[in-house]
Amino acid sequence: MDEETRYEAVRSRDARFDGEFFFAVETTGIYCRPSCPAVTPKRRNVRYYTTAAAAQRSGFRACRRCRPDAVPGSAEWNVRADVVARAMRLIGDGVVDREGVGGLAARLGYSTRQVQRQLTAEVGAGPVALARAQRAHTARVLLQTTGLPVTEIAFAAGFASVRQFNDTVRAVYAATPSALRATAARGSGTPREDAPAAGIPLRLAHRGPYRSTAVFDLLARETVEGVEDLTGTRGRRTYRRTLRLPYGTGVVAVDESPDSPASRPGGWLDTRLHLTDLRDLTTAVQRVRRLFDLDADPYAVDERLAADPRLAPSVAARPGLRSPGAADPDELAVRALVGRAAAERLVRRYGKALDAPHGTLTHVFPEPAVLAEAEPDGPLGTLTAALADGTLRLDAGADRDAAEATLRALPGLDAHTVAVIRTRALGDPDVAPPGETVPEAWRPWRSYAVRHLRAMEQETGHGSAPR
Repeated sequence: MDEETRYEAVRSRDARFDGEFFFAVETTGIYCRPSCPAVTPKRRNVRYYTTAAAAQRSGFRACRRCRPDAVPGSAEWNVRADVVARAMRLIGDGVVDREGVGGLAARLGYSTRQVQRQLTAEVGAGPVALARAQRAHTARVLLQTTGLPVTEIAFAAGFASVRQFNDTVRAVYAATPSALRATAARGSGTPREDAPAAGIPLRLAHRGPYRSTAVFDLLARETVEGVEDLTGTRGRRTYRRTLRLPYGTGVVAVDESPDSPASRPGGWLDTRLHLTDLRDLTTAVQRVRRLFDLDADPYAVDERLAADPRLAPSVAARPGLRSPGAADPDELAVRALVGRAAAERLVRRYGKALDAPHGTLTHVFPEPAVLAEAEPDGPLGTLTAALADGTLRLDAGADRDAAEATLRALPGLDAHTVAVIRTRALGDPDVAPPGETVPEAWRPWRSYAVRHLRAMEQETGHGSAPR
């Protein structure tokens, strides 16, 4: 977008662009999301940034009215497959906090200098600044939703010291940690002291309309006993699942929201996270966002697909239809290969038991290394061995083409299974249905087109159920 288009989005407070760019006002020192309700600044005083980290790096602090750090992520990073997009996905998953910039560069196959240069040139901030902005957001969430001591929050958010935590919070929010907490207490009641036991309440934002019913229907068909459950009546359901995370385990509960009309500029899914180690908060949030496809751009998807007469009726009937991803890519790959019944058997035999059951949730899905040792024969053994030894990578920063080539070389994986893994585990928005010729005009949203095709098949009773 050029500056004229961006300023028009700011002037009209267009929520469609929230997360796609940020604007800062030189006279106030504040940066905002495009839909900020504050008085529109004069054009000559406005500067634009691709990321919140870039605005913070230039010395601007976050607006207290529109909370620009809480917007959905840019859909661009899921569409693109280059090194910058892969780096952005890995940083979102918390890799820099856990492994440093060197670990990020090693995963991408580049030097630290190359990664720093490419990110700075394109998004206006390097990996350290991007991770710092993410840590600040995590800290604000914990300050405003839990009663944890400030010292515990500092390290849970990924800061190396309490001093670094205090300095960052002041720089980003122009307030001390105590002041941020006090603001939340005045607005919505004092944070509960039992918050860690009760879970961390979150509102996971999305842009545009969201077809919640279709996502929850898909999850209901796939639910693996012991790892997932889905309760309630259609339209008011809660999906829960266990999570295997870098520092521990977790349980997430996500509430279904009413399907929103095409005119709705955005919304959120009410979510609650239970974590054995709060350092996993950022990673857990990003993985849940990928599962529910919350960073998608439904405006771009629907506009492109509605231009095709074959899909236009479905797009009109299902605005904001999403292409769900995976909370655990390795788990999704195994489940795509063996199916639901066999996956439940694997959980019973080899799954890691939670320290304490959460209702019907009792286990975390077994790791590839465990499965490769326990059942080394056949396609399952070959797949899990490749995942365990790193021959096959499906993490947030994986090279999708390289991963698909590896999958196709493994015995026992047909084209349909490979397509499911690329769509769901790798989060690729542009996977064509195997064996079908589809219009090039559907690019780069062919995964969403498949969701529409399967929805129409299910509605008319023809074809197989969606996967």
